Amino acid sequence: MIPGGGQPNMQQLLQQAQKMQQDLAKAQEELAQTEVDGQAGGGLVRATVTGSGELRGLVIDPKAVDPEDTETLADLVVAAVQAANENAQNLQQQKLGPLAQGLGGGGSGIPGLPF
Repeated sequence: MIPGGGQPNMQQLLQQAQKMQQDLAKAQEELAQTEVDGQAGGGLVRATVTGSGELRGLVIDPKAVDPEDTETLADLVVAAVQAANENAQNLQQQKLGPLAQGLGGGGSGIPGLPF
């Protein structure tokens, strides 16, 4: 029951759910197309990922390459990819957060939906 005594309009609820689903799919597609960067070592290593977290590119400044110390280079690569993924997660929250809230986010929303 809805406060006020009326029955919910199921057709209207379904239309709203379909629109939210379409908006969510559009936002996910935009995330997959958007690229974000992360860097480490003052920019010696830069990683590019999509908004959905797919690694797209890695740029390593020649100054970062020391044949005697490949461990530091590996650490810089990992740090740059982690930074890029953090930026991608922030972008996801910006794009998808309002949609999840619209669907009742946090598990208290529409039964049967994972939000």
